[in-house]
Amino acid sequence: MCLLLGATGVGKTLLLKRLQKLCQMDPCADLGEAPVTLPTVGTNLTDLILKKKKKKITVRELGGCMGPIWPKYYLDCKSVIFVVDCVNVEQISSSCVQLLSVLSAESLLSAAVLILFNKRDLLCSMSLVELKSLFRMDDIIKSAPQFVTILEVSARSGQGLQDVLHWLSSNLSDTSD
Repeated sequence: MCLLLGATGVGKTLLLKRLQKLCQMDPCADLGEAPVTLPTVGTNLTDLILKKKKKKITVRELGGCMGPIWPKYYLDCKSVIFVVDCVNVEQISSSCVQLLSVLSAESLLSAAVLILFNKRDLLCSMSLVELKSLFRMDDIIKSAPQFVTILEVSARSGQGLQDVLHWLSSNLSDTSD
């Protein structure tokens, strides 16, 4: 099981829909227009079928408003994708606190962690250097017991989403034939 976490409005639902579409189509095809999404209240369970390795990966998206009860879902989690909005400056500090809470959770100490800086396609997005500095990402990575990967993506345009699928394929043993 992979958990998809992040504050409200960071793009988790769109990311999941786009990853699902990528799994179902030719890798060279255009993703098309981004679908309309609504904020998740509760959870969404989505299976991603990775064609190349014939892996089925179950992703549980937890609504950002559910942050206080996220730990109830950590037990069977093998990996975490944590999404950060690169545009919403006011949300950065709370996202950092949420990330630190996720990384320090005892039941997630062996989980692989992918941090996605989303909305890279927008002109007003912060640079990777700015984000790493605001999060003190080098310190977080050094002190985290988990293996942490960082990617820049745009769920809307599709930028970086193949890298997310590759990370999922490489880091999960949740397979079915």
